[in-house]
Amino acid sequence: MIRIAIQKSGRLNQESLALLKSCGIAIENGKDQLKASARNFPVEVFFLRNGDIPQYLRDGVVDLAILGSNTLVEKGQDLEIIETLGFSKCRVSIAVPKGSEFDGIEALAGKKIATSYPNTVKQFLAKNQIKADLHIINGSVEIAPNIGLADAICDIVSSGSTLFKNNLKEVVKLLDSEAVLVQGPNVTQAQLELIETIQFRIQAVLRAKKSKYILLNAPNHSIEKIAEILPVLKSPTVLPLAQEGWSSIHSVINAGDFWEVIDQLKAAGAEDILVCPIEKMVR
Repeated sequence: MIRIAIQKSGRLNQESLALLKSCGIAIENGKDQLKASARNFPVEVFFLRNGDIPQYLRDGVVDLAILGSNTLVEKGQDLEIIETLGFSKCRVSIAVPKGSEFDGIEALAGKKIATSYPNTVKQFLAKNQIKADLHIINGSVEIAPNIGLADAICDIVSSGSTLFKNNLKEVVKLLDSEAVLVQGPNVTQAQLELIETIQFRIQAVLRAKKSKYILLNAPNHSIEKIAEILPVLKSPTVLPLAQEGWSSIHSVINAGDFWEVIDQLKAAGAEDILVCPIEKMVR
């Protein structure tokens, strides 16, 4: 049995459950339920506060966790990341009131900074040899400058809309964050085998998200040139068409290079190009 911790609520919770579902792990959890079992895989999922998860991993209460890498920087730098997951991306940044002057990180000297990430801020300040006072808040820190509690805040930022609504501007980025899969230090050999199975499935899902399946028609004299443009798989699949001198070519391309590749294929003689999403990509 493997015990996996995920965030109790919010975007990271939803995307973590979606990832497990894509890996064929069906979780049936009701509202406000703090623990749920998979019906088709030896897994229990614990729904916990994000900041509590690192200690649960150390104590052996859970064996795996999906959480933001910013939480590890703050509370779990001793724990092992075994997979970066690419979702729930955000950043940890310092923000100040819009009307205040800010001409560099030196402006933070002597200021009071409200934050839920004191260790992260301390590391940043020490690295830059800046002395400032920290006001630790376990909640919405954006209000602190407006009520006179602090001169600046440090918090996670995604779209920046929350800062905008609270009349704040982002001035310094401390680090980028995304969801990661973290392994506890106390897993057994039997659990390691299950973890490897879960990780294998996750990698297949993530690989598929970064790729597109492509089908196209091309004259036979262009096949070699087109094959050089499609490097993702070992070799593209080439099937003869009913029309003499033409073939259908099937392959995979990186989603991030989509339009550049399409332009190159058209220039090489490709026609009737179809691009499809991929659900899983197993290697």
